[in-house]
Amino acid sequence: MAIQFQYNKTSLQSLEKNLKMRIRALPTIKNKESALRMEVKRAKDEIKRSEQELEQKIASYETMIALWGEFDTTLLEVKDVKMSIRKIAGVRIPLLDEVIYETRPYSLFNSPKWYPDGLALLKELAQVGIEQVFAARKLDLLEYARKKTTQKVNLFEKVQIPGYEDAILKIKRFMEDEENLSKSSQKIVKTRQQRLKEEVAL
Repeated sequence: MAIQFQYNKTSLQSLEKNLKMRIRALPTIKNKESALRMEVKRAKDEIKRSEQELEQKIASYETMIALWGEFDTTLLEVKDVKMSIRKIAGVRIPLLDEVIYETRPYSLFNSPKWYPDGLALLKELAQVGIEQVFAARKLDLLEYARKKTTQKVNLFEKVQIPGYEDAILKIKRFMEDEENLSKSSQKIVKTRQQRLKEEVAL
């Protein structure tokens, strides 16, 4: 990205102002990037943990797999998922507050006696599954924000700050050269005027 500028004092002041702003903002952006990196790592760990928890729960009930064939899956339904929004390192993240289940009435006398335990198990599995969805969304949002912040850090560090410094240097050199030329031409004019005066005096 080439920085647009003109060889004058106004352009120089504008470039210096933009450079100072970026130099001042860079540490804040770097801090945000490192905070986002930590949050991304935490989110990945959280997803791993919930996957392991889900696998353990499923594995612990594999002995009952034959019984699940006679279970009425319409008895339990996720009615609502309540959530809130929290900012983590400046990123709005959805947080799971509560899962509301609706249990259809069933006969305790005609149904197998393990149905209440089966319903409790299904609620646990559904809870872990929903938590996984929230954790995955959190990770996606944090990853996206981290990538954008890293791009901004790189843009400032590798493109804009060096570009502004280079442009400022070019303008300063140009203005110095112009000043030197002006002084030189003034000396030449002064010298000519003195010679003319001397010639006239002779």
